[in-house]
Amino acid sequence: MLRILFLKNPIAFVLLVVSLCCLLVMFVTMLRLPEVSLGNKAAGYYRTPKNRLDFYHDGLGKFGDMMIEMLPEDLAFTVFVPSEKAFERDLRLRVSDSLVGEKMNDTYAVVSRVLGFSAVPRTLSSATIPVGEAVSYDSISGFALYISKDVDGMLVVNRIRSDKVDIKKRKIVVHVMDGVIMDAEFEQSVQPE
Repeated sequence: MLRILFLKNPIAFVLLVVSLCCLLVMFVTMLRLPEVSLGNKAAGYYRTPKNRLDFYHDGLGKFGDMMIEMLPEDLAFTVFVPSEKAFERDLRLRVSDSLVGEKMNDTYAVVSRVLGFSAVPRTLSSATIPVGEAVSYDSISGFALYISKDVDGMLVVNRIRSDKVDIKKRKIVVHVMDGVIMDAEFEQSVQPE
């Protein structure tokens, strides 16, 4: 008797249908969620890859690793990371002596400043850049980046050519550049006298 009254009352019937649909959506959503490994260091502020050598195999090097670790892992970014040779040639930063003692703070400041010039808060793969046309995006520091693509698929950002493109690090797309992207004022401050 109660069942018949429940089905005849339109409000109760709609409430039953909506409740069942919500439960079905929640159940299907829970089945599709990827499993997340929390590991030992999941609660730390800085994320560390399972295998630190993964960064070196991609050509990022120690300074590129530092730049990627500065970004939040849950947001999409595109970073134009200078190669190790570019860090040494343009900024006089060497892994052997720039990451020890008192120089560590100065090195961290320089690398974070370079990150501000070379990170874009969106995903830009080389496939999204048209060949021969320049597109403009602002970096997170407000520095204008003019990005184009050569016929061989390599990106050119403010006249600096890429060595490797489309390296994925979670939601971050990394392009390894053969130079350091920076404004004129910062360039003058890091040039030797």
